[in-house]
Amino acid sequence: MAEVYNWQLGRNMEYPYEEHHSKRQFAAVFNTNRCIACQTCSMACKSTWTFSEGQEYMWWNNVESKPYGGYPANWDSKILSQLAEADPDGQKWSEDGTFDGKTIFEAAPKNERVLGYLPTNAEWRTPNLYEDTSTKYKSSGKLGLADGGAELPAHKAWFFYLQRICNHCSYPACAAACPRNAIYKRPEDGIVLIDQERCRGYRKCMEACPYKKPMYNAQSRVSEKCIGCYPRVEGSDPLTNGHPMETRCMTACVGQIRLQGLVDLNEDGSWKEDRHNPLYHMVKVAKVALPLYPQFGTEPNIYYIPPRWVPREYLTQMFGPGVEEAINAYRAPSRELLAVMQLFRRSQEIVFRYEIEEGPKAYETKVRGEKFTMYNDTVIAYRENGEEIFRTEVEEPVIVRPPERSNAI
Repeated sequence: MAEVYNWQLGRNMEYPYEEHHSKRQFAAVFNTNRCIACQTCSMACKSTWTFSEGQEYMWWNNVESKPYGGYPANWDSKILSQLAEADPDGQKWSEDGTFDGKTIFEAAPKNERVLGYLPTNAEWRTPNLYEDTSTKYKSSGKLGLADGGAELPAHKAWFFYLQRICNHCSYPACAAACPRNAIYKRPEDGIVLIDQERCRGYRKCMEACPYKKPMYNAQSRVSEKCIGCYPRVEGSDPLTNGHPMETRCMTACVGQIRLQGLVDLNEDGSWKEDRHNPLYHMVKVAKVALPLYPQFGTEPNIYYIPPRWVPREYLTQMFGPGVEEAINAYRAPSRELLAVMQLFRRSQEIVFRYEIEEGPKAYETKVRGEKFTMYNDTVIAYRENGEEIFRTEVEEPVIVRPPERSNAI
């Protein structure tokens, strides 16, 4: 095993291959607070990439209801249990944000590169099992209602929607485990792909990936996975005239919860400072978005704004340290963060840089006892070449239908 640096863990870790990173990294932020589980993202992906024979059970993009839902069933609780068994009482974060436990690479059994398991066929068949199923609550017996009300920060009964695609990890477990070296990261954007010519369908990638995003096609007898819609990211789609474009699941999002882009990397895989890249601002400056199960050690590149109403212990297990700070940053956002979050789903093009033009004060209140002021600033989105894509204000305009068209029927 080589030694590589994982900035999400705050330390070096073991990995089967030497340190090597792409020039840029495909990344995204998902706001779980806004998702309505309409599955438009899932269907956009399905109708684009996985509609052929052998792909009937494939959902490269899925939305599951936590804490009980999962695709495949129980994927996260199983790998968490395996890690706990391999490293009893060791899966902990220190106060400085360093992970002291073992990753799936460091906890791998003898003669194996990665700790994992192969889901059964039955576990793939029910992607929406337990949808909208909440935790239990005490009932008064009257109409099944709970005793007392619910209030933030954490509800007594809760669930939330978790949106998942391939994380295009910086240290992908699928690539580490593949005996055919059929899985690789594109040097230009870090998107993880499977070489269909080299793959022999051994399914070691399915076994190794803790997020279970490689999937086996029984018809073609090779593994397949989310390709990050790389033709769109390359700018090959004619819709944007050669400009890099976000993925199908991102652009189809009804709840406007997704923002995808590209970040520049240092030699050790950490993000180069890019103060006006919206992803850099949310992850590194505002620290409002966190990785999914960073303790697995793969350094995933899809980040989540945690749901405000869920018990913090559960969220810390899922997103690592920094949950409370992220929720506080989202609940009462800074002036800049509020403007940056207006960039979500205003365009299908990738936003490489933003600027903010300050506007007048629009609203003032208190959020959990602290003063909060909202300004109607204008945020401007730019392409990689510096051209403006769009500009939008924090306050959305109110459109009144004219009297002669008061009834649209």
